[in-house]
Amino acid sequence: MRVLVTNDDGIYGPGLKVLEGIARTLSRDVWVVAPDNEQSGASHSLTLTQPLRVRKYGPKSYAVKGTPTDCVMMAVSEVMKDKRPDLVLSGVNRGANLGEDVTYSGTVAAAMEGTLLKIPSIALSQCYEHGKPVKWEVASRHGPGLVKKLIKAGWPAGVLININFPDVEPAKVKGSVVCVQGLRDISDITIDARTDARNVPYYWLGFRRHVGKHKKHTDLGVTQAGAISVTPLQLDLTHKQSMARLKTALA
Repeated sequence: MRVLVTNDDGIYGPGLKVLEGIARTLSRDVWVVAPDNEQSGASHSLTLTQPLRVRKYGPKSYAVKGTPTDCVMMAVSEVMKDKRPDLVLSGVNRGANLGEDVTYSGTVAAAMEGTLLKIPSIALSQCYEHGKPVKWEVASRHGPGLVKKLIKAGWPAGVLININFPDVEPAKVKGSVVCVQGLRDISDITIDARTDARNVPYYWLGFRRHVGKHKKHTDLGVTQAGAISVTPLQLDLTHKQSMARLKTALA
């Protein structure tokens, strides 16, 4: 098996090393193609207005001056063009990609791009509490066995797998649960207005999350309960239940 490893935290992200370790339990043919700097929140964006720069970082390891989607495209079409990867692993992200996070996430987007290119793809993220250390050992210990089980089971074309590891000690993980995507109770965007040394205004965007009690059958509820969430996401965003009503309205 030829495995492509990427992320959105950048080539220096600590979670990338964790994911490399997981990948190497699957194969000796592991390639890393990741952004040269952090691309959190890049979603499924492409770099179309400037050239892409690719730098060799090490053996079978490359940094791309672009988004996670750029990285997967460059890996498949250029860096690994002699033989396409059999599997794309994206992450391990520093922070959860739960609920509506998947629409913003560069980690999930890299797995989306792999899926679009007809390569089985998995996004992996590690939940953590801001201001406290990230428990990378949870993904390190539980990731290899979980990924192997998923590969053995397989999943349909047009579907990617989104995994989130809970913010608990490895020994306290309460198994893995296949669940649906949830929705946060409240998620407010914050805009921090500042002024630079030349008296020019600039802004920092962020989120103020209000943590509530999430539904047990969702990815948010599963990780909150201390288990690993496994959510199959589909690329087809069509809401089929609305089609008949809309067809009637437009007839």
